Amino acid sequence: MANPTAPTASAAPGIWTLDQAQQYIKAGTWPGASVLVDYLVIAGGAGGGGGVGGGGGAGGYLSASAFAAIKGSAITVTVGGGGAGGANGNTSGTSGNNSVFSSVTATGGGGGAARLATTGNNGGSGGGGSYTNISTTFGTGIVGQGNNGGQCSASSDGGAGGGGGANQVGANTIAATRSGDGGNGSSSSITGSAVTRAGGGGGGVQQGLLTSTPGTGGTGGGGAGGLNAGTSGTTNTGGGGGGGGYVSADFAGAAGGSGVVIISSPQAAVSTTGSPTVTTSGANTIYTFTASGTITF
Repeated sequence: MANPTAPTASAAPGIWTLDQAQQYIKAGTWPGASVLVDYLVIAGGAGGGGGVGGGGGAGGYLSASAFAAIKGSAITVTVGGGGAGGANGNTSGTSGNNSVFSSVTATGGGGGAARLATTGNNGGSGGGGSYTNISTTFGTGIVGQGNNGGQCSASSDGGAGGGGGANQVGANTIAATRSGDGGNGSSSSITGSAVTRAGGGGGGVQQGLLTSTPGTGGTGGGGAGGLNAGTSGTTNTGGGGGGGGYVSADFAGAAGGSGVVIISSPQAAVSTTGSPTVTTSGANTIYTFTASGTITF
């Protein structure tokens, strides 16, 4: 005989007919039932290098649809922080921190190289190389998450490469013109409006060289490189920080922007922690996490 008590997402004690089980599965109230959600996971952007430093790489960028979130199970959400900028020509930018949604991990951006460092760091997107080394000085990005950084085109340029962005490689220096721009980020409409995130940081520049023009930040929160200090990546975009410049002394690179995790679901969550912002788009409920927490459907 069938159990008259309705099952939950975590338990269905008793004996059930196949027809009854199928009805509860369709209703999403059967153990192991899932809700299909869309997600956007962006890691923290990296800091720019100090003293004519490379731009920081953008945080890794991952998005997908129809992810099966098991009902009744709390899903971990981790929002990665941005990496610190390098303080001087001896200090490269710090790589960003990973962001996580369940089994999905976006890798933090790679730090930009300092003037006296060798290469930009690898990451979700790679950091830009400095001008003292022109042989493979960019950091590499992870395929499917981001792109490589740029590098210096010639040792006499006095500039640095831009950090890689989610949708574009960081630019190399342009001889006698400017330092490398950060690579552009990628656009998503998961919240209902198109927003570009995860741009790379621009390369810093030395006074009197490359017409003293630093690289611009990539669209999507990348910070501009500096003749003086670089500009920070935008918060909750995963943008890379701009590289610092040099005017008689080293200037610091800037910090990368923190990441973000956004979940779009056709069914409202039962509970959340971490205080996500909750909005709607059409029939879907949107959860935007700017701090770590959990979500349970």
